[in-house]
Amino acid sequence: MRWDRFFEDLEDQLDSEWEAERAALDSEAERLRLSRITLRERLVAVAGEGEGAVSFELCDETVLVGRVSAVGADWVAVAPEPRGDAVLVPLSAVVALGLTQIDLVGSARGASAGPALRRRMTFGFVLRDLARKRVPVRVQIATGRSLTGTIDRAGADHFDLALHDAGAPRRRGEVAGYRLVTFAAVASVRPEAPAALP
Repeated sequence: MRWDRFFEDLEDQLDSEWEAERAALDSEAERLRLSRITLRERLVAVAGEGEGAVSFELCDETVLVGRVSAVGADWVAVAPEPRGDAVLVPLSAVVALGLTQIDLVGSARGASAGPALRRRMTFGFVLRDLARKRVPVRVQIATGRSLTGTIDRAGADHFDLALHDAGAPRRRGEVAGYRLVTFAAVASVRPEAPAALP
């Protein structure tokens, strides 16, 4: 009888060691997986599964509260609450995010790359679309300054903005000046007229 109990104890001890080793491997694999997740992937998860509003703290010290409506290669579209047109925010302008605990944990678990086409849409691509549609915009600069006008063209890392009043059409007589704005200086771009962001 003693030998039976002895072997049962050894089996229990071996099972415990296996469980501990499996748990250690699982936690190491999870740490490795988490180390590879990007902010963009977490925002894709929040856009698909998020339950609450997200608070975006931007580089110009403004706070934008809303739902994540779309995520591109290097930008996020935020639909302000309670209501409003989406605001385009380059990911480089995001300083911090405020989320519910459920969304925070869920975004780490459910992180994904998202739709292939949207992953290829860059900030410049969206700005070129706004330029093509001649949509008047309000551009928040990282310094806190605001510029209104129409994007004439967008390059690889900058865009040309014809300055005019937000309510005025982009006509030669209405244009007060021009600015070449770098993408790195942009905190957000808000369409001043209804425009469907991708």
